[in-house]
Amino acid sequence: MKLYNKKGYTLSGVMSDPFKLEKDIQVLVERNTSVLFGLEFVKSEMKIDSFRLDTLCFDKESKAFVIIEYKKGRNFSVIDQGYTYLSLLLNNKAEFILEYNENMNGNLRREDVDWSQSRIIFVSPRFTDYQKHSVNFDNIPFELWEITRFKNNTIGFNKLETTSEVDINSTITDESNVVKKVSKEVVTYNEAYHLEKSARRPDWIKELYFTLKERILGLGDDVECKFQKQYIAFYRNRPFTDLIIHNKRIVVMINLKKGQLRDPLNKTEDVSEKGHWGNGEYRTEVSSLDDLEYVMSLVKQSYLHHG
Repeated sequence: MKLYNKKGYTLSGVMSDPFKLEKDIQVLVERNTSVLFGLEFVKSEMKIDSFRLDTLCFDKESKAFVIIEYKKGRNFSVIDQGYTYLSLLLNNKAEFILEYNENMNGNLRREDVDWSQSRIIFVSPRFTDYQKHSVNFDNIPFELWEITRFKNNTIGFNKLETTSEVDINSTITDESNVVKKVSKEVVTYNEAYHLEKSARRPDWIKELYFTLKERILGLGDDVECKFQKQYIAFYRNRPFTDLIIHNKRIVVMINLKKGQLRDPLNKTEDVSEKGHWGNGEYRTEVSSLDDLEYVMSLVKQSYLHHG
């Protein structure tokens, strides 16, 4: 990542300020897990068996535990360490719940956690080509983030996206392999999962979804799309709208509190006191292209509110 200062039409480079210690990265991330990843920080340096996990977090949206590992050196296997730690998590569920309740003064129960959405986040100043390639699968439950510190007190974070459509399980035949064992319980949800969830889902609803998705992403360069188990969330710092695809309609959740949305045509339903998927208190639907303009006017309100 290159960073420049702009003065008029002249650019001058900002020098990087490399981290000297892995611990410096850890302290910075742990104090900002909510800002960086939308995660609740639970514990630093959690010991379990003969292992020490750098950072334990909880994702309140997906209701899943997330482990963050920091690597300043380049000689480590993302695959080996990642699946080992996920295996530890799945085989010691009671210990993780106990850590959460003790550190967060909570009353989390085993059934409150969606273990299928457990994941690992690796943070490093730089990953090797081999490390990047090793996680380039469609359903890998890991995230790789590169961090850069600059001399003007700016921090850069860059998520390395996977491009492969290959299922990692198709590369392993040994059923006793830790990857196979973890994959039986941990699921990486993606766009295909939501589009193919129902065998009766017609092509026109898929096309409607893609059109709506592009309109939402077009609201700004800072919009990020995340695929949860029950819905597709769009973020600007926090989730501002969620989509739930059905066979004849797309449910759109507007993530604003009751009273914050201007809806002159009264097209939304107040679901603040109803059980529902998603993060908002307003729900509306899209069933044709004719609905898009008005629904986007509602979504844009939420987008601007979350800036």
